[in-house]
Amino acid sequence: MKQTQFISRILYYLCLILCGGYFAVFLYSGICLLTGFATGLRTDHHNLHINYPFTEASFLTIENNIPYIIFSFLAVLLAYGIFFMLAAKVFRVFFREKLFTEHNISHLRRFYIYNIFFPLPLVFLAGCFTEVEKVIWGMVLIHFMLGIFCLFLANIFRQGLHLQNEQDLFI
Repeated sequence: MKQTQFISRILYYLCLILCGGYFAVFLYSGICLLTGFATGLRTDHHNLHINYPFTEASFLTIENNIPYIIFSFLAVLLAYGIFFMLAAKVFRVFFREKLFTEHNISHLRRFYIYNIFFPLPLVFLAGCFTEVEKVIWGMVLIHFMLGIFCLFLANIFRQGLHLQNEQDLFI
């Protein structure tokens, strides 16, 4: 169990860092796009640059059209920020003292609901406004399978909680 706790603790902090990074880029990009701060158009006006703060060096290059910016850029940053936040909470479950609790099951439930029900509608919505590449459908499938796997884990945890509560009654 110590190995599981060690690995889950590392993954917890890694997911927190990724979550913070995605949210920071989302906020910075949103502020830049709304205010025009640290942005610039390429000479062909097809690509938009978001620069590092207070420099002319390009940090991100995105297509210069509103549907792309909303659905293929900002929505993806926000969605993966949420994904890594939920993943961090799932990994935190595995280094707690008591594994089978209703609180831990709720973290697993949020993660599987998000992965099963959120990516597909987001991609369909984005597909109405921008072109969806084939690799994105593979990502949707991976998130769906990850959600199903977490659903299985949540059901195992629910059964473990039930057995734990039964055992507590007999002691």
